[in-house]
Amino acid sequence: MPAERIAQRPVEPRHAARLLSVDPAGQGTSPHARHLSVWDLEQELQPGDLLVVNDTRVLRARLQARRASGGAVELLVLEPWQPPASLAAELVAPGPGRWLCLAKPAKRLRPGDWLELVAAGQPPLAVEVLGRDPETGGRIMQFAAECGDAAALEPLLLRYGAIPLPPYITSHDHDDNERYQTRYAARPGAVAAPTAGLHLSDALLAAIKARGVALATTTLHVGLGTFRPVETEDLRQLELHSEWVEVTPELVAAVDACRQRGGRVIAVGTTSVRSLEAVAKLHGGRLSPHTGPVNLVIQPGYRFAVVQGLLTNFHLPKSSLLLLVSALIGRKRLLELYAEAIEHQYRFFSYGDAMWIPPAAVVPAARPMEPRV
Repeated sequence: MPAERIAQRPVEPRHAARLLSVDPAGQGTSPHARHLSVWDLEQELQPGDLLVVNDTRVLRARLQARRASGGAVELLVLEPWQPPASLAAELVAPGPGRWLCLAKPAKRLRPGDWLELVAAGQPPLAVEVLGRDPETGGRIMQFAAECGDAAALEPLLLRYGAIPLPPYITSHDHDDNERYQTRYAARPGAVAAPTAGLHLSDALLAAIKARGVALATTTLHVGLGTFRPVETEDLRQLELHSEWVEVTPELVAAVDACRQRGGRVIAVGTTSVRSLEAVAKLHGGRLSPHTGPVNLVIQPGYRFAVVQGLLTNFHLPKSSLLLLVSALIGRKRLLELYAEAIEHQYRFFSYGDAMWIPPAAVVPAARPMEPRV
């Protein structure tokens, strides 16, 4: 990946980003794709389609702290602390206000240490180190007992925290607090944005609805496990960090109605795909209401149960997200499309451009066999 292709700032307006539209074989201006803008998605969608978006909201989860010695520490708040079942007896027990955090530097942080959170215009706030998580290398931190979930912790993070932009974005701006959120972000809990949705402006969403396309929401709180590199050559051994999702009865009904009218279920972002497919997998291939953790690896050979098309960003090398997109269009074609995007100077990753995979471009073996709700 050429470093100059990694987007450092988003384009404005949101829908002005470029869109690489994957064509069925033999169509388009090249063997692989058409070159559009995200605004053109409105014409790519059809009346009766259903657009499923992830309404998670990114927390200002990056905190600055100092040790008793005065040394600086950076914390990244991940999720409420829940020890793995196999190690629960050896680790800190769950409790109100206990959160798993990544720390940098972490080596000198030991159980019983206290840190002070610091932020301009705010008094120092003490938090305690309770222990170490062996899976992530992170630290279990004790916040106030009333900070038991993301909604309760968010007021503290708004005072002391900052939006946790990915490390490959080297320029930070106050506008990131708004720009690194989707326009429909509603439910706090993510530490990274569902980035395909960053392209959907208010104007584009209104145009899509005016075209007769329905909109429905799922919730998946994006964690760092989404972006961990694939470290095994044998993909049968690949496991991902579990993610908290919610599929509501309203979403199930929206998918059912879409199928009944002959529309297509289009996911915005890989997180929406994982929400729909992981929950369907838990219920024998039928989408049903569900709230709780899921863990599904989607890779080539997977047959989708719900999702028929996808709007997605260009993803990090060696990530599980590349496997998911490969499951839709095939590994060889994906690599050809990425090479074409680099040649045409598309912008990559969180603040970059987008790819549109219409249902007709999905490999036949991956398409849902029949409407499943």
